[in-house]
Amino acid sequence: MKRILIIASATLMLAACGNKEEELRERAAELCQYVPDHVLQEKSKEFMTADFYAVLDTMFNHLPEHDAMDHEWLYYFVTGNGGSMADYEVVGVEQTDKTHAVATVNVRQKWEDGSFDKDSGTEEHKLSMEKVDGRWLMSDFDGHKEDCIRHIAISRKEQALRDAMSDYLVKEIGRHYKQGELCVPTLMVVATEETSPTEARVWCDSWVWWYDVTGDTLTTVSGGNHSGCMTIQEKGGKPVVTAFEQTVDGAGNDASARRIFGKHYDIYQNMHSNHDVGEAARQEQLHEYVLRHNLRVSHYKDYGWPAKEL
Repeated sequence: MKRILIIASATLMLAACGNKEEELRERAAELCQYVPDHVLQEKSKEFMTADFYAVLDTMFNHLPEHDAMDHEWLYYFVTGNGGSMADYEVVGVEQTDKTHAVATVNVRQKWEDGSFDKDSGTEEHKLSMEKVDGRWLMSDFDGHKEDCIRHIAISRKEQALRDAMSDYLVKEIGRHYKQGELCVPTLMVVATEETSPTEARVWCDSWVWWYDVTGDTLTTVSGGNHSGCMTIQEKGGKPVVTAFEQTVDGAGNDASARRIFGKHYDIYQNMHSNHDVGEAARQEQLHEYVLRHNLRVSHYKDYGWPAKEL
């Protein structure tokens, strides 16, 4: 009788394991449907852990498209390009501990009519799941979560440096100009070097612009170029410009630029001498400023020139 009970218990355990594996497989198949297709869907939110969703949301919605698309990891989260869509097949699931599991997923591209793309082979991917509050959520896809978090951290650090530079140009340089309603610098970063964990040197070709708001147009009041190298230090957890060595005006301009920019001189000169590059940067950064401050502005205008659309 005892032996029969042992055999029965073992049978129940195997059945339970089988049910658990099938449950995880079904859940993985369901989660696959929420891997974003070009843009994050709002319904994806409950299927992803909070931090993972947050960094993906930042990448898709708050970074310039050309910047985001330069990073290979992003392609793992973008499907449906060219009229096709991803077809997911869960081929196996391994539960690594009580709260973590990894599903092996085969992915093929298929057309909207349900037929498969003959030029697209089958790719194997790994979908990581984590049990949170009794519910299995997506926690990673192909191990690229760390890439995502790392890239966001780099982008935020770069933005913090740019914010410090802009703040310095407005407060320390802009106060010497004829002032208007708004001061919006144009930053063109030539090179950045970290001299220590709390200090960086940034070579830049920058402009300070003051504008008045006239209807839907930013009208230029004053402006000027300020090229050189900024020293930025972290103080109180925030980057602050502590020094700015600038090129001189007049006959000594090129000599001072060569000295200050050193090995970065050629990049600086190509950037500085190309009016179209500078104007494109100005237009883009003005557009970002207008959006960030909810201004009802669609054009900007320099004295004696026709208005340009943002």
